[in-house]
Amino acid sequence: MLEGYFPILLFILVGLGVGVGPMAIGWVLSTAMGHNRPDSEKLSPYECGFEAFEDARMKFDVRYYLVAILFILFDLEIAFLFPWAISLREIGSAGFWSMMVFLGILVVGFVYEWKKGALEWD
Repeated sequence: MLEGYFPILLFILVGLGVGVGPMAIGWVLSTAMGHNRPDSEKLSPYECGFEAFEDARMKFDVRYYLVAILFILFDLEIAFLFPWAISLREIGSAGFWSMMVFLGILVVGFVYEWKKGALEWD
């Protein structure tokens, strides 16, 4: 009766191994080699664009959010294109033209944001 649950248990164990294993290996190696000595260079901001701040309620520039929204928009476009490309023979010309309308709307939106200067970073 419990043999049917073995794949689920195996899946959970592999997931935990993939999630916890690399962190445990990194901790063991950094402890063994003595590389856990933070200095000013290691504690400096990394690829965030601004220095660390004291107040967690500090306002961010709206451009960070705009770039994130634009990335999600075009990432979802790609997520819709993969299944469409795989099933193009089965869906026929109606599916093809509906995707062309979808891509046309996205191109119009892309041109609009380009003209508004949303893609420019000062």
